[in-house]
Amino acid sequence: MKDLSNPPALSIVEHPDASVGLVALVVTHNRKAQLRVTLESLLAEKVAVIVVVDNASTDGTGDLLRAVADPRLYVVTLARNMGGAGGFEAGLRAVRACFDPAWCVVMDDDARPYPGTFARFQSQSAQLEHAGFEAIAAGVYYPDGRICEMNRPSRNPFWHFRDFMRTALGQGRSGFHLRDSDYAATGPLPIDAASFVGLFLSRKGLARAGYPDGALFLYADDVMYTLRLTKRGGRIGFLPSLRFEHDCTTHPPDGGGIHRPLWKVYYNYRNALRAYRMVAGPVLFWPVLMLVFVKWRGRARHGGADRHAYLALLNLAVKDALTGRISRDIVEVRALARSLTRNG
Repeated sequence: MKDLSNPPALSIVEHPDASVGLVALVVTHNRKAQLRVTLESLLAEKVAVIVVVDNASTDGTGDLLRAVADPRLYVVTLARNMGGAGGFEAGLRAVRACFDPAWCVVMDDDARPYPGTFARFQSQSAQLEHAGFEAIAAGVYYPDGRICEMNRPSRNPFWHFRDFMRTALGQGRSGFHLRDSDYAATGPLPIDAASFVGLFLSRKGLARAGYPDGALFLYADDVMYTLRLTKRGGRIGFLPSLRFEHDCTTHPPDGGGIHRPLWKVYYNYRNALRAYRMVAGPVLFWPVLMLVFVKWRGRARHGGADRHAYLALLNLAVKDALTGRISRDIVEVRALARSLTRNG
């Protein structure tokens, strides 16, 4: 393990003599058991460098990373928890400054490639670049093999008439997200947005899109980032022959219920509204807001004893999204959620 961090600022400690082909970037916070599995998977892959951003973990993650002797592993240790968004921003800044790779691939600590995925990608990367793709999204699955809904790539329905009509005519989320049949495609399918699980990002794509907005803390940073890349003229493809596993437990796989722990409700809805504004534009955003707000309030029925706390966090998220406030610290949001739960 080699250290790339000098909290709170990052420092460049090494430039490889040769050009780096593929760098894997992982963001982690207090999930040592998951990170161990992901590291084992990555170390078995064909990859030049592995960068782990340790988001101020307190569960022994640092000891785990220091015990890894493989010279491909580099660590950025952050002085405080900056969330997934802040971690990916810090990680991509470090990757670009220290290695400037041809491609990097990003993932959460509970996500990892199927065996051989990186070699399969690198055998096609030159062809993909020649075809004009600046980012490639992998197919992401739950451990039991089902398609992971939260990582299903999408197209912006406000940019594509057919997707807009499917969505408007009642298909909802299915109207603009890729279908199950698309996961059988043999070549890259054009998309507008993807998650940060199994996203291969080229040097050109990173230069075009810049860095994720770390102030978002959690949720929608990946969708907004990839939409920005597309809006600026970059091409993103979905290549399902590249496969990732995502062992996530944030909310039920069928999309029902509410987020747990409860404080995540705030970030999910605040950032979702910021993404909807980006997708729909300043005029159409308002009818979209009305529709999704009714839907989100309806989920309170899954809250049980936490129903009132859920609604309070939802209302605060909407208020902050509309006023442009993204400065609420995670400590404040967690304290508020605890207070609401106690008083509910």
